[in-house]
Amino acid sequence: MEDAEPDPASVARAIVLRQLTGSAKSRLQLARKLAERNIPEDVAEAVLDRFQEVRLIDDADFADMWVRSRSQSRKLAKGALRRELSDKGIDADTAAAALEQLSDADEEAAARLLVERKLRPGTDLSDRTERDKTTRRLASMLARKGYQPAQAFRVVGEVLDARLGHGGAGPDDDQPYL
Repeated sequence: MEDAEPDPASVARAIVLRQLTGSAKSRLQLARKLAERNIPEDVAEAVLDRFQEVRLIDDADFADMWVRSRSQSRKLAKGALRRELSDKGIDADTAAAALEQLSDADEEAAARLLVERKLRPGTDLSDRTERDKTTRRLASMLARKGYQPAQAFRVVGEVLDARLGHGGAGPDDDQPYL
């Protein structure tokens, strides 16, 4: 009769390989998956150590890839990316190194592109109420993507001014926009 329990290390290796087949994962993500599958912690650590030793698990490479991917596809700011990396178990130093690949100019350009893309055609920006509502909506969208409030409001204001054909004044050139 062949009712022998499978070797926990073999099961753990299979789980990790299956997880890594779909996409790169951080060590913490893999450890959580092994814990969900009731793999003993000592076995999980040994298997993860071995995968790390042969560089199939590399949190620094994972963090670099994550930052590149999420900053391009979702246009997330450094703050949001830092939080996501932390949630995935990436330490602060590794996250900071990965975030260095994004310049402030890249972040600014991404914010501007998002605002331009989300600005609804036909919005009457000469109407103060409509402009204020649009500003709040777009700045909130940027804030959800991790942009700092001051940067969000500045970028939104610049894009709206450009759409109106202004340099920096409000809807009425005689009055400053407050």
